[in-house]
Amino acid sequence: MADSFGPMRDEDADDGVRVGSGIGEDAGPDAARKEPIRVLVVDDHALFRRGLEIVLAQEEDIQVVGEAGDGAEAVDKAADLLPDIVLMDVRMPKRGGIEACTSIKEVAPSAKIIMLTISDEEADLYDAIKAGATGYLLKEISTDEVATAIRAVADGQSQISPSMASKLLTEFKSMIQRTDERRLVPAPRLTDRELEVLKLVATGMNNRDIAKQLFISENTVKNHVRNILEKLQLHSRMEAVVYAMREKILEIR
Repeated sequence: MADSFGPMRDEDADDGVRVGSGIGEDAGPDAARKEPIRVLVVDDHALFRRGLEIVLAQEEDIQVVGEAGDGAEAVDKAADLLPDIVLMDVRMPKRGGIEACTSIKEVAPSAKIIMLTISDEEADLYDAIKAGATGYLLKEISTDEVATAIRAVADGQSQISPSMASKLLTEFKSMIQRTDERRLVPAPRLTDRELEVLKLVATGMNNRDIAKQLFISENTVKNHVRNILEKLQLHSRMEAVVYAMREKILEIR
């Protein structure tokens, strides 16, 4: 199973953000760790889950404490097992990994989530980060790097596959440029309700959760989000949050 994820590409070595060297401070070995890192593996392919378990079983400082085949089961297992790390796929039946992220953070606040997936869609990356994921790795990485990533995230770092990190930086640069181009135009005024919705969007809530929080219908939330994007002349929820923070329309603490 050592090659089940495929080898790392040589050209990724100098990309600046590498799998195994997180964004932030260098972690290094955690010699002070006494208990193994407890990992919950979530993927809808049983063979893939088994392969990960076999690989991680060889690591003395990592313990697979459970597995789940979809996001709904992952939330239940996370609540019962309280793992340190949840290693989870993005797209699964019943409930996807991104949707499960928010619920897992609610039932197991100390758990850190690493998305391990074949999806290289920018939208999945952005949504995963907003939902609370600390890592986003593509399944093309080598199995050795999975253990390294688990240790790094457990030590407080963020982990993003090089190709996805590049897309993320490119998108942020584009967003900043678009924001700068609008600075000469007075910021549109949002209603109090629209500001409430925008603030909840910024916390990673989906429309259903926002509706429950504000005691309004999900369709009303959708209308508010649409109006916000139209007023700000933006195309996505993520752009709206970044723009609002930069223009001091909204402050997240």
